[in-house]
Amino acid sequence: MYVGRFVVVAPGVGAYRVSSRSFPNRRIVERDAGTLTVGPTPDAPETDNPYVAYNCVRVVDGGEPGGADAAGRGGGARVVIGNGSHVDPIAEKLGLGYPARDALASALLSLDYEKDDYDTPRIAGVVDEGTAHVGTVRRDALLVREVDGPTLVATYERDAPEPVEFAASDAKAAASEAFGLDFEHPVCAAGASVSAGEASLAIENGPDA
Repeated sequence: MYVGRFVVVAPGVGAYRVSSRSFPNRRIVERDAGTLTVGPTPDAPETDNPYVAYNCVRVVDGGEPGGADAAGRGGGARVVIGNGSHVDPIAEKLGLGYPARDALASALLSLDYEKDDYDTPRIAGVVDEGTAHVGTVRRDALLVREVDGPTLVATYERDAPEPVEFAASDAKAAASEAFGLDFEHPVCAAGASVSAGEASLAIENGPDA
């Protein structure tokens, strides 16, 4: 089954995978500390498609582990995961004190689904040590949920959040497991975990990256 790009989140762990038939020549790199970016490989054909390159993971510092700020957020890092330019405004809203649900809903609603030939949904998740939220905006719906177990949402076929078997509990295992899930055309994957208030990130690029 081809489901396109997808996000998996659970409390404390998350992953993102690029699956692509049209633009397979991509990889994930750590561009800045706490930011993972999808972009073309050096041998990729040139394209003006605005959805090929973007930040797919951002770490947001939430202050001291176990503490809480004036907005009532728990302390420690949180991680934003997603399939496009909406990752950045979600991270920025979290940094301003928005709850995860509101940060997801407002950014997804503002940017809306991708205006390509397929009306591709935007998908995203927010993970911290004890909670996880997942969201998508499609042509026909905006869905944002808090989840207590591994949950997947994809751009095609599985475009509403649903439970998934996902055993990884650390960033490296999450990237590897997401890359290996039995969906067609894997290209690259990222994993993230939050433990003791600190975020860890990992990358799994395909053999041609």
